[in-house]
Amino acid sequence: MSVFLNILKSIVFGIVQGVTEWLPISSTGHLILLEKFMPLNVFGADAAANTAFWDMYKVVIQFGSIIAVLLLYWHKLWPFEKGYSEKRKRSILRLWIKIIVATVPAAIVGFFLDDWIDTKMSTPVVIAIALIAYGIAFIFLEKREHQYEVTEIRQISYKKALEVGAFQCLALIPGTSRSGSTILGATILKFDRPTAAEFSFYMAIPVMFGASLLKIVKMFAKGVVMSGAAWLVLLVGMFVSFIVSVAVIKYLMAYIRKHDFTVFGKYRIALGILVLVLAIFKVL
Repeated sequence: MSVFLNILKSIVFGIVQGVTEWLPISSTGHLILLEKFMPLNVFGADAAANTAFWDMYKVVIQFGSIIAVLLLYWHKLWPFEKGYSEKRKRSILRLWIKIIVATVPAAIVGFFLDDWIDTKMSTPVVIAIALIAYGIAFIFLEKREHQYEVTEIRQISYKKALEVGAFQCLALIPGTSRSGSTILGATILKFDRPTAAEFSFYMAIPVMFGASLLKIVKMFAKGVVMSGAAWLVLLVGMFVSFIVSVAVIKYLMAYIRKHDFTVFGKYRIALGILVLVLAIFKVL
């Protein structure tokens, strides 16, 4: 019964992850808040093992979302497709170099601050403040006059890629949102919305892969051995996040061609205020 209940919880987590990873509203923030009401207890009464598993789960579940990006953008990301010209192959390889360049800042900061962020920053108050602050930023940026300099992926320079990567460091704070940070940064750097969102998707691939690997290694380093039930719970969450991510990515790209990010800014502010109120009254 306990395994079945945890699988049901993992399905819910997978849905939330798949929806919130690509919208600029913070997937990690939503998962942390949801876990307060619906904790995973795959190791029964072993609190330390459950904590280690959750620290790993909330990151590795994102791997399903990575697969969704690879599936949807395979033709733009795989340089060795049969029939591609040498020019197109070189263009895709240059894109991957830019993606790696954009990943470097967050990889360095995350490697050194990962444990500190988990223990000190994963709190409802921090999440609420980040939600509200970024919500205000999105609304403010959408009210200004837009002058786009980057309207296609191929126009992204190595310098621009590194600058967007610097903004991604802010996403290490729960509640900010990885996609929110990179899209916000790209918007400030005069990317149009579709290009900002698409490059944000690409940047997620090495970031999520590296973060997932780091979390798994750290969990095993703590002496936690994954049972068959624990693997099942994790894989179910990843699979659901993959399915939902495919739909959400398609929706978001269609949405932002006709709309701006104001609605997401308003949602962030409303959720942030709710979380702050619940934290003040110690419900969270």
